[in-house]
Amino acid sequence: MDTPMGSMHSKKEQTHSIDGQGSNSQDSVNGEGEEPASQLLDPPNGGLTAWLQVLGSFCLYFNTWGIVNTYGEYQTFYQTGFLSSQSFSSISWIGSIQAFLLFLVSTAAGPIYDAGYLRSLLWVGTFLSVGGMMITSVCKAYWQVFIAQGLVIGVGFGCLFLPSAVITSQYFTTRKSFAQGIASLGSSLGGVIYPIIFSNLQRLVGFGWATRVIAFIMLGTSVVSLAVMKQRFQAPTRRALLDFGAFRDTPYLLFSLGLVFGFMAIYVVFFYVQLYAIQVCGTNTNLAFYMLAIINAGSTFGRLIPNFYADKTGPLNMQIVFAFVASLLTLCLIGIRNTSGLIVFCALYGFFTGTFVSLPGPTTASLSSDLSTLGTRMGMALSSAGFGLLIGSPIAGVILLDARSWVGLQLWSGALLAISGSCMLAARIVKVGTKVKVKA
Repeated sequence: MDTPMGSMHSKKEQTHSIDGQGSNSQDSVNGEGEEPASQLLDPPNGGLTAWLQVLGSFCLYFNTWGIVNTYGEYQTFYQTGFLSSQSFSSISWIGSIQAFLLFLVSTAAGPIYDAGYLRSLLWVGTFLSVGGMMITSVCKAYWQVFIAQGLVIGVGFGCLFLPSAVITSQYFTTRKSFAQGIASLGSSLGGVIYPIIFSNLQRLVGFGWATRVIAFIMLGTSVVSLAVMKQRFQAPTRRALLDFGAFRDTPYLLFSLGLVFGFMAIYVVFFYVQLYAIQVCGTNTNLAFYMLAIINAGSTFGRLIPNFYADKTGPLNMQIVFAFVASLLTLCLIGIRNTSGLIVFCALYGFFTGTFVSLPGPTTASLSSDLSTLGTRMGMALSSAGFGLLIGSPIAGVILLDARSWVGLQLWSGALLAISGSCMLAARIVKVGTKVKVKA
Protein backbone atom coordinates (compact mmCIF):
# COMPACT_ATOMS: atom_id res chain seq x y z
CA MET A 1 0.00 0.00 0.00
CA ASP A 2 1.78 5.08 -0.97
CA THR A 3 1.04 7.69 1.15
CA PRO A 4 -0.31 10.44 2.76
CA MET A 5 2.51 12.28 4.40
CA GLY A 6 3.48 14.58 1.57
CA SER A 7 2.27 17.72 3.32
CA MET A 8 4.32 17.08 6.43
CA HIS A 9 6.07 20.44 6.47
CA SER A 10 4.24 23.75 6.77
CA LYS A 11 4.61 26.31 4.04
CA LYS A 12 5.35 28.87 6.74
CA GLU A 13 8.49 27.09 7.99
CA GLN A 14 11.68 29.10 7.84
CA THR A 15 14.60 27.18 6.42
CA HIS A 16 18.16 26.34 7.29
CA SER A 17 20.64 24.97 4.78
CA ILE A 18 22.41 21.70 5.30
CA ASP A 19 26.12 21.11 5.07
CA GLY A 20 27.12 17.49 5.34
CA GLN A 21 24.98 15.81 7.96
CA GLY A 22 22.99 18.37 9.85
CA SER A 23 25.40 21.31 10.26
CA ASN A 24 24.10 24.77 9.47
CA SER A 25 25.52 26.94 6.71
CA GLN A 26 24.28 30.18 5.21
CA ASP A 27 25.25 29.64 1.63
CA SER A 28 25.38 25.97 0.73
CA VAL A 29 23.39 22.79 0.70
CA ASN A 30 25.16 19.55 1.61
CA GLY A 31 28.41 21.22 0.57
CA GLU A 32 27.52 20.64 -3.10
CA GLY A 33 25.69 22.67 -5.69
CA GLU A 34 25.85 25.80 -3.57
CA GLU A 35 22.67 27.83 -3.46
CA PRO A 36 22.30 31.23 -1.79
CA ALA A 37 20.25 31.20 1.37
CA SER A 38 17.84 33.72 -0.10
CA GLN A 39 16.98 31.29 -2.88
CA LEU A 40 16.43 28.45 -0.42
CA LEU A 41 13.39 30.26 0.94
CA ASP A 42 11.58 29.90 -2.39
CA PRO A 43 11.19 26.38 -3.83
CA PRO A 44 12.00 26.32 -7.55
CA ASN A 45 8.58 24.73 -8.35
CA GLY A 46 10.12 22.89 -11.28
CA GLY A 47 13.37 22.44 -13.11
CA LEU A 48 15.63 19.42 -13.58
CA THR A 49 16.71 19.06 -9.94
CA ALA A 50 13.14 19.29 -8.67
CA TRP A 51 11.81 16.68 -11.06
CA LEU A 52 14.72 14.40 -10.24
CA GLN A 53 13.42 14.41 -6.66
CA VAL A 54 10.08 13.20 -8.00
CA LEU A 55 11.91 10.42 -9.84
CA GLY A 56 13.80 9.44 -6.69
CA SER A 57 10.61 9.51 -4.63
CA PHE A 58 8.82 7.44 -7.29
CA CYS A 59 11.50 4.74 -6.95
CA LEU A 60 11.15 4.72 -3.15
CA TYR A 61 7.39 4.29 -3.38
CA PHE A 62 8.00 1.56 -5.96
CA ASN A 63 10.23 -0.33 -3.54
CA THR A 64 8.26 0.20 -0.30
CA TRP A 65 4.51 0.20 -0.83
CA GLY A 66 4.99 -1.67 -4.10
CA ILE A 67 6.49 -4.58 -2.13
CA VAL A 68 3.94 -4.28 0.70
CA ASN A 69 1.17 -4.54 -1.88
CA THR A 70 2.85 -7.66 -3.27
CA TYR A 71 2.70 -9.67 -0.05
CA GLY A 72 -0.53 -11.37 -1.15
CA GLU A 73 1.60 -13.29 -3.65
CA TYR A 74 3.85 -14.52 -0.86
CA GLN A 75 0.86 -15.29 1.37
CA THR A 76 -0.56 -17.65 -1.25
CA PHE A 77 2.83 -19.22 -2.00
CA TYR A 78 3.64 -19.81 1.67
CA GLN A 79 0.17 -21.21 2.33
CA THR A 80 0.51 -23.75 -0.48
CA GLY A 81 4.29 -24.21 -0.28
CA PHE A 82 6.98 -24.75 2.34
CA LEU A 83 5.00 -23.00 5.11
CA SER A 84 1.79 -24.93 4.48
CA SER A 85 1.94 -26.31 8.03
CA GLN A 86 1.44 -22.78 9.38
CA SER A 87 -2.00 -21.24 9.89
CA PHE A 88 -3.46 -18.47 7.72
CA SER A 89 -3.08 -16.10 10.66
CA SER A 90 0.57 -16.95 11.32
CA ILE A 91 1.54 -16.28 7.71
CA SER A 92 -0.44 -13.03 7.69
CA TRP A 93 1.63 -11.76 10.61
CA ILE A 94 4.68 -11.56 8.33
CA GLY A 95 3.11 -9.08 5.92
CA SER A 96 1.27 -7.25 8.69
CA ILE A 97 4.39 -6.61 10.79
CA GLN A 98 6.23 -5.44 7.66
CA ALA A 99 3.57 -2.82 6.88
CA PHE A 100 3.20 -1.86 10.55
CA LEU A 101 6.92 -1.16 10.87
CA LEU A 102 6.78 0.93 7.70
CA PHE A 103 4.33 3.23 9.50
CA LEU A 104 5.97 3.12 12.92
CA VAL A 105 9.59 3.60 11.87
CA SER A 106 8.71 6.34 9.38
CA THR A 107 7.15 8.32 12.21
CA ALA A 108 10.32 7.95 14.29
CA ALA A 109 12.41 8.87 11.22
CA GLY A 110 10.73 12.28 10.98
CA PRO A 111 13.04 14.07 13.45
CA ILE A 112 16.05 12.37 11.83
CA TYR A 113 15.01 13.73 8.45
CA ASP A 114 14.36 17.18 9.95
CA ALA A 115 17.91 17.14 11.36
CA GLY A 116 19.30 16.78 7.84
CA TYR A 117 20.12 13.08 7.68
CA LEU A 118 18.33 12.24 4.43
CA ARG A 119 21.21 10.29 2.95
CA SER A 120 21.70 8.26 6.12
CA LEU A 121 18.06 7.22 5.99
CA LEU A 122 18.41 6.25 2.32
CA TRP A 123 21.56 4.19 2.87
CA VAL A 124 20.25 2.37 5.94
CA GLY A 125 16.83 1.79 4.38
CA THR A 126 18.30 0.43 1.14
CA PHE A 127 20.71 -1.88 2.98
CA LEU A 128 17.97 -3.33 5.20
CA SER A 129 15.27 -3.70 2.56
CA VAL A 130 17.47 -5.22 -0.17
CA GLY A 131 19.42 -7.30 2.36
CA GLY A 132 16.18 -8.50 3.92
CA MET A 133 14.89 -9.69 0.54
CA MET A 134 18.15 -11.50 -0.16
CA ILE A 135 17.96 -13.27 3.21
CA THR A 136 14.29 -14.12 2.60
CA SER A 137 15.29 -15.91 -0.61
CA VAL A 138 17.28 -18.51 1.38
CA CYS A 139 14.88 -18.93 4.31
CA LYS A 140 13.61 -22.43 5.08
CA ALA A 141 11.61 -21.96 8.28
CA TYR A 142 8.78 -19.72 9.46
CA TRP A 143 10.84 -17.88 12.09
CA GLN A 144 13.49 -17.08 9.50
CA VAL A 145 10.94 -15.60 7.10
CA PHE A 146 9.31 -13.62 9.91
CA ILE A 147 12.60 -11.98 10.90
CA ALA A 148 13.89 -11.33 7.36
CA GLN A 149 10.72 -10.39 5.48
CA GLY A 150 8.74 -9.02 8.41
CA LEU A 151 11.16 -7.28 10.76
CA VAL A 152 14.28 -6.43 8.71
CA ILE A 153 12.48 -5.31 5.56
CA GLY A 154 9.83 -3.50 7.60
CA VAL A 155 12.42 -1.36 9.40
CA GLY A 156 14.15 -0.65 6.09
CA PHE A 157 10.88 0.45 4.50
CA GLY A 158 10.24 2.79 7.42
CA CYS A 159 13.56 4.55 6.75
CA LEU A 160 12.76 4.95 3.04
CA PHE A 161 9.09 5.90 3.16
CA LEU A 162 9.45 9.14 5.11
CA PRO A 163 11.84 10.77 2.56
CA SER A 164 9.65 9.65 -0.35
CA ALA A 165 6.63 11.36 1.20
CA VAL A 166 8.13 14.74 2.12
CA ILE A 167 10.98 15.56 -0.27
CA THR A 168 8.77 17.11 -2.97
CA SER A 169 7.48 19.74 -0.53
CA GLN A 170 10.94 21.31 -0.54
CA TYR A 171 10.98 21.73 -4.33
CA PHE A 172 7.40 22.57 -5.34
CA THR A 173 4.75 25.12 -4.36
CA THR A 174 1.76 25.37 -6.72
CA ARG A 175 2.56 22.00 -8.31
CA LYS A 176 3.27 20.18 -5.04
CA SER A 177 0.17 17.92 -5.10
CA PHE A 178 0.72 17.07 -8.76
CA ALA A 179 4.38 16.21 -8.17
CA GLN A 180 3.55 14.11 -5.12
CA GLY A 181 0.79 12.35 -7.04
CA ILE A 182 3.24 11.33 -9.75
CA ALA A 183 5.71 10.08 -7.15
CA SER A 184 3.07 8.04 -5.33
CA LEU A 185 2.19 6.19 -8.52
CA GLY A 186 5.38 4.21 -7.91
CA SER A 187 3.54 2.16 -5.30
CA SER A 188 0.80 1.21 -7.76
CA LEU A 189 3.29 0.34 -10.49
CA GLY A 190 5.33 -1.73 -8.04
CA GLY A 191 2.15 -3.45 -6.89
CA VAL A 192 1.47 -4.46 -10.49
CA ILE A 193 4.98 -5.40 -11.64
CA TYR A 194 6.37 -7.21 -8.59
CA PRO A 195 3.50 -9.73 -8.25
CA ILE A 196 3.75 -10.60 -11.94
CA ILE A 197 7.53 -11.04 -11.69
CA PHE A 198 7.27 -13.26 -8.63
CA SER A 199 4.42 -15.45 -9.89
CA ASN A 200 6.10 -16.09 -13.24
CA LEU A 201 9.69 -16.53 -12.06
CA GLN A 202 8.67 -18.69 -9.11
CA ARG A 203 7.29 -21.28 -11.52
CA LEU A 204 10.35 -21.06 -13.79
CA VAL A 205 13.33 -20.77 -11.43
CA GLY A 206 11.87 -21.33 -7.97
CA PHE A 207 11.14 -19.20 -4.91
CA GLY A 208 14.76 -18.35 -4.12
CA TRP A 209 15.73 -16.83 -7.45
CA ALA A 210 12.35 -15.18 -7.95
CA THR A 211 12.87 -13.32 -4.67
CA ARG A 212 16.50 -12.52 -5.49
CA VAL A 213 15.51 -11.02 -8.85
CA ILE A 214 13.08 -8.74 -7.03
CA ALA A 215 15.88 -7.80 -4.63
CA PHE A 216 18.17 -6.91 -7.54
CA ILE A 217 15.44 -4.74 -9.09
CA MET A 218 15.01 -3.02 -5.73
CA LEU A 219 18.75 -2.42 -5.56
CA GLY A 220 18.93 -0.98 -9.07
CA THR A 221 16.02 1.39 -8.59
CA SER A 222 17.25 2.40 -5.12
CA VAL A 223 20.55 3.50 -6.67
CA VAL A 224 18.53 6.05 -8.67
CA SER A 225 17.15 7.53 -5.44
CA LEU A 226 20.60 7.59 -3.83
CA ALA A 227 22.02 9.34 -6.87
CA VAL A 228 19.46 12.10 -7.36
CA MET A 229 17.74 12.88 -4.04
CA LYS A 230 19.04 15.99 -2.29
CA GLN A 231 17.61 17.69 0.78
CA ARG A 232 17.42 21.48 0.24
CA PHE A 233 17.18 22.61 3.82
CA GLN A 234 16.93 21.62 7.44
CA ALA A 235 13.86 22.40 9.53
CA PRO A 236 14.55 25.18 12.07
CA THR A 237 13.04 23.19 14.94
CA ARG A 238 12.81 19.48 15.68
CA ARG A 239 9.38 18.03 14.99
CA ALA A 240 7.70 16.61 18.10
CA LEU A 241 6.49 13.02 18.01
CA LEU A 242 3.23 13.89 19.83
CA ASP A 243 0.82 16.82 19.69
CA PHE A 244 -1.09 16.57 22.96
CA GLY A 245 -3.59 19.16 21.74
CA ALA A 246 -4.77 16.64 19.15
CA PHE A 247 -6.26 14.50 21.91
CA ARG A 248 -8.77 17.31 22.54
CA ASP A 249 -9.66 17.66 18.84
CA THR A 250 -12.75 15.46 18.43
CA PRO A 251 -13.01 15.53 14.59
CA TYR A 252 -9.34 14.61 14.29
CA LEU A 253 -9.68 11.76 16.79
CA LEU A 254 -12.77 10.37 15.03
CA PHE A 255 -11.04 10.51 11.65
CA SER A 256 -7.94 8.80 13.07
CA LEU A 257 -10.16 6.09 14.53
CA GLY A 258 -11.73 5.67 11.10
CA LEU A 259 -8.27 5.12 9.63
CA VAL A 260 -7.57 2.41 12.22
CA PHE A 261 -10.68 0.45 11.24
CA GLY A 262 -10.09 1.12 7.55
CA PHE A 263 -6.55 -0.24 7.56
CA MET A 264 -7.71 -3.23 9.61
CA ALA A 265 -10.01 -4.05 6.71
CA ILE A 266 -8.52 -3.18 3.34
CA TYR A 267 -5.48 -5.49 3.38
CA VAL A 268 -7.58 -8.54 4.20
CA VAL A 269 -8.54 -8.70 0.53
CA PHE A 270 -4.98 -7.95 -0.59
CA PHE A 271 -3.65 -10.90 1.42
CA TYR A 272 -6.34 -13.47 0.64
CA VAL A 273 -7.82 -12.67 -2.79
CA GLN A 274 -5.61 -15.11 -4.69
CA LEU A 275 -6.40 -17.98 -2.37
CA TYR A 276 -10.10 -17.11 -2.67
CA ALA A 277 -9.82 -17.15 -6.46
CA ILE A 278 -8.32 -20.65 -6.43
CA GLN A 279 -10.46 -22.25 -3.72
CA VAL A 280 -13.84 -20.62 -4.30
CA CYS A 281 -13.97 -19.26 -7.84
CA GLY A 282 -12.11 -22.16 -9.42
CA THR A 283 -9.75 -19.76 -11.15
CA ASN A 284 -6.80 -21.15 -13.03
CA THR A 285 -3.71 -20.83 -10.84
CA ASN A 286 -1.84 -18.76 -13.43
CA LEU A 287 -4.72 -16.28 -13.71
CA ALA A 288 -5.32 -16.19 -9.95
CA PHE A 289 -1.86 -14.75 -9.41
CA TYR A 290 -2.87 -11.69 -11.45
CA MET A 291 -5.77 -10.72 -9.13
CA LEU A 292 -3.45 -8.73 -6.88
CA ALA A 293 -2.00 -6.89 -9.88
CA ILE A 294 -5.54 -5.99 -10.98
CA ILE A 295 -6.31 -4.52 -7.54
CA ASN A 296 -3.13 -2.44 -7.62
CA ALA A 297 -3.87 -1.26 -11.17
CA GLY A 298 -7.33 -0.13 -10.05
CA SER A 299 -5.84 1.73 -7.11
CA THR A 300 -3.82 3.87 -9.52
CA PHE A 301 -7.00 5.56 -10.70
CA GLY A 302 -8.35 5.51 -7.14
CA ARG A 303 -5.54 7.81 -6.09
CA LEU A 304 -5.73 10.31 -8.94
CA ILE A 305 -9.42 10.81 -9.79
CA PRO A 306 -10.83 11.16 -6.22
CA ASN A 307 -7.99 13.52 -5.26
CA PHE A 308 -8.79 15.74 -8.22
CA TYR A 309 -12.44 16.13 -7.20
CA ALA A 310 -11.61 16.26 -3.48
CA ASP A 311 -10.25 19.77 -4.01
CA LYS A 312 -13.83 20.79 -4.85
CA THR A 313 -15.90 18.58 -2.54
CA GLY A 314 -13.51 18.39 0.40
CA PRO A 315 -11.24 15.38 1.12
CA LEU A 316 -13.22 14.16 4.14
CA ASN A 317 -16.47 14.09 2.15
CA MET A 318 -14.79 12.07 -0.58
CA GLN A 319 -13.18 9.65 1.89
CA ILE A 320 -16.53 8.97 3.61
CA VAL A 321 -18.25 8.04 0.35
CA PHE A 322 -15.41 5.79 -0.80
CA ALA A 323 -15.20 4.01 2.58
CA PHE A 324 -18.89 3.09 2.48
CA VAL A 325 -18.71 1.98 -1.17
CA ALA A 326 -15.65 -0.18 -0.36
CA SER A 327 -17.64 -1.74 2.51
CA LEU A 328 -20.53 -2.54 0.17
CA LEU A 329 -18.16 -4.04 -2.40
CA THR A 330 -16.55 -6.28 0.20
CA LEU A 331 -19.95 -7.60 1.30
CA CYS A 332 -20.87 -8.19 -2.35
CA LEU A 333 -17.83 -10.47 -2.60
CA ILE A 334 -19.86 -13.02 -0.61
CA GLY A 335 -21.95 -13.65 -3.71
CA ILE A 336 -19.09 -13.79 -6.23
CA ARG A 337 -18.26 -17.37 -7.20
CA ASN A 338 -16.77 -17.02 -10.70
CA THR A 339 -13.58 -15.64 -12.21
CA SER A 340 -15.10 -12.88 -14.34
CA GLY A 341 -17.01 -11.46 -11.39
CA LEU A 342 -13.88 -11.55 -9.24
CA ILE A 343 -11.86 -9.66 -11.85
CA VAL A 344 -14.46 -6.88 -11.90
CA PHE A 345 -14.49 -6.85 -8.10
CA CYS A 346 -10.69 -6.53 -7.90
CA ALA A 347 -10.63 -3.54 -10.27
CA LEU A 348 -13.40 -1.74 -8.36
CA TYR A 349 -11.99 -2.64 -4.95
CA GLY A 350 -8.59 -1.23 -5.89
CA PHE A 351 -10.23 1.98 -7.08
CA PHE A 352 -12.35 2.59 -3.98
CA THR A 353 -9.70 1.66 -1.42
CA GLY A 354 -7.02 3.79 -3.10
CA THR A 355 -8.27 6.83 -1.16
CA PHE A 356 -7.05 5.29 2.10
CA VAL A 357 -3.56 5.98 0.79
CA SER A 358 -4.04 9.27 -1.06
CA LEU A 359 -6.54 11.23 1.06
CA PRO A 360 -5.48 10.97 4.74
CA GLY A 361 -2.88 13.71 4.26
CA PRO A 362 -5.24 16.31 2.74
CA THR A 363 -7.98 15.31 5.19
CA THR A 364 -5.72 15.74 8.21
CA ALA A 365 -4.71 19.16 6.88
CA SER A 366 -8.36 20.16 6.47
CA LEU A 367 -9.08 19.15 10.07
CA SER A 368 -6.04 20.94 11.51
CA SER A 369 -6.32 24.63 12.36
CA ASP A 370 -2.58 24.94 13.05
CA LEU A 371 -0.56 23.68 10.08
CA SER A 372 2.67 23.89 12.06
CA THR A 373 1.58 20.67 13.81
CA LEU A 374 0.50 18.92 10.60
CA GLY A 375 3.54 16.65 10.38
CA THR A 376 3.15 15.51 13.96
CA ARG A 377 -0.59 14.92 13.59
CA MET A 378 -0.06 12.99 10.37
CA GLY A 379 2.53 10.82 12.07
CA MET A 380 0.19 10.14 14.99
CA ALA A 381 -2.67 9.22 12.67
CA LEU A 382 -0.52 6.89 10.58
CA SER A 383 0.99 5.22 13.64
CA SER A 384 -2.47 4.39 14.92
CA ALA A 385 -3.48 3.21 11.44
CA GLY A 386 -0.41 0.98 11.49
CA PHE A 387 -1.74 -0.83 14.54
CA GLY A 388 -4.96 -1.49 12.66
CA LEU A 389 -3.03 -2.88 9.71
CA LEU A 390 -0.96 -5.01 12.10
CA ILE A 391 -3.91 -6.93 13.56
CA GLY A 392 -6.54 -6.85 10.80
CA SER A 393 -5.30 -9.61 8.47
CA PRO A 394 -4.10 -12.02 11.21
CA ILE A 395 -7.52 -11.81 12.87
CA ALA A 396 -9.09 -12.50 9.47
CA GLY A 397 -6.86 -15.57 9.22
CA VAL A 398 -8.13 -16.84 12.57
CA ILE A 399 -11.72 -16.28 11.44
CA LEU A 400 -11.06 -18.19 8.22
CA LEU A 401 -9.43 -21.08 10.07
CA ASP A 402 -12.07 -21.39 12.82
CA ALA A 403 -15.17 -20.89 10.67
CA ARG A 404 -13.83 -22.91 7.72
CA SER A 405 -15.78 -20.43 5.61
CA TRP A 406 -14.90 -17.34 3.63
CA VAL A 407 -18.16 -15.61 4.58
CA GLY A 408 -16.95 -14.78 8.08
CA LEU A 409 -13.79 -13.18 6.68
CA GLN A 410 -15.80 -11.11 4.19
CA LEU A 411 -18.26 -9.98 6.88
CA TRP A 412 -15.33 -9.01 9.10
CA SER A 413 -13.72 -6.84 6.44
CA GLY A 414 -16.98 -5.30 5.24
CA ALA A 415 -18.10 -4.45 8.78
CA LEU A 416 -14.76 -2.81 9.58
CA LEU A 417 -15.01 -0.60 6.49
CA ALA A 418 -18.56 0.37 7.46
CA ILE A 419 -17.35 1.32 10.95
CA SER A 420 -14.50 3.27 9.34
CA GLY A 421 -16.94 5.25 7.21
CA SER A 422 -19.19 5.85 10.23
CA CYS A 423 -16.31 7.26 12.29
CA MET A 424 -15.39 9.61 9.45
CA LEU A 425 -19.01 10.64 9.03
CA ALA A 426 -19.15 11.45 12.74
CA ALA A 427 -15.98 13.52 12.35
CA ARG A 428 -17.66 15.50 9.57
CA ILE A 429 -20.82 16.11 11.61
CA VAL A 430 -18.81 17.37 14.57
CA LYS A 431 -16.70 19.59 12.30
CA VAL A 432 -19.29 21.17 9.95
CA GLY A 433 -22.70 19.85 10.96
CA THR A 434 -25.26 17.86 8.97
CA LYS A 435 -25.63 20.07 5.91
CA VAL A 436 -24.83 18.07 2.77
CA LYS A 437 -23.44 20.79 0.51
CA VAL A 438 -20.64 21.84 2.82
CA LYS A 439 -16.98 21.30 1.93
CA ALA A 440 -15.11 19.27 4.53
